[in-house]
Amino acid sequence: MVNSSIEVRARMHAALAEPVRLVIVDQLALGDASPGELGAVVDLPTNLLAHHLKALEEAGLVRRVRSEGDRRRSYVQLRWEDADVARLLAAAVAVPAGPVSRVVFVCTRNSARSQLAAAAWARASRIPVTCAGTRPADRVNPRAVAAGRRHGLLLGDAGTRHVAETVRPGDLIVAVCDFAHEELVAAPPVAVGTGGPAFGGRRGWLHWAIPDPVRVDTDDAFETACADITHRVDRLAGALAAAPS
Repeated sequence: MVNSSIEVRARMHAALAEPVRLVIVDQLALGDASPGELGAVVDLPTNLLAHHLKALEEAGLVRRVRSEGDRRRSYVQLRWEDADVARLLAAAVAVPAGPVSRVVFVCTRNSARSQLAAAAWARASRIPVTCAGTRPADRVNPRAVAAGRRHGLLLGDAGTRHVAETVRPGDLIVAVCDFAHEELVAAPPVAVGTGGPAFGGRRGWLHWAIPDPVRVDTDDAFETACADITHRVDRLAGALAAAPS
């Protein structure tokens, strides 16, 4: 008798036995994307894209999450927390086309997620890093400082800054917040997309749909955000380190 784990893995392999779905998975390896953004990459009409996304979702490879900003939007992300998915997709990677001179993590207030991501990046990569906000707060959130300290990330002396005064040509922007991502899509700073790396989608840009721990305001929420951020940072740092210069 075939055990349930084998059956699950077989469904995953079957779902990936289609080139378009492999392209979608590779596109999601380093960042989340809306169905519309994925459709632009694979050049498919809405109905065919929906068919492929449904197959990946039913196989347990991806999920859709509702935007915390524009609730009419949803984003597709890989289910990395599932051990079978992580093993199967270990080789999935969207290799950037073009060099990365600096990484800029952006969230709305620049008080928690972007600060944690920048601190995690400084530990994981030699590529310069900074962070910014679309509507920066006066200070870094104390719970973010405490969560960072528990994970060996120092945020105590960090300041906040505005994205328009921070981003420069050649930067890779990583929006770790749905609000910030959607604000920047609607009105990007002049420097966005000028000389930055391409990942098959928008030039010089990645999006991580990480829930806002400040909204929940518990230690558990910050722990969850920190774990998600460090996992994503490690994957991106590894991909950039492996990319041709």
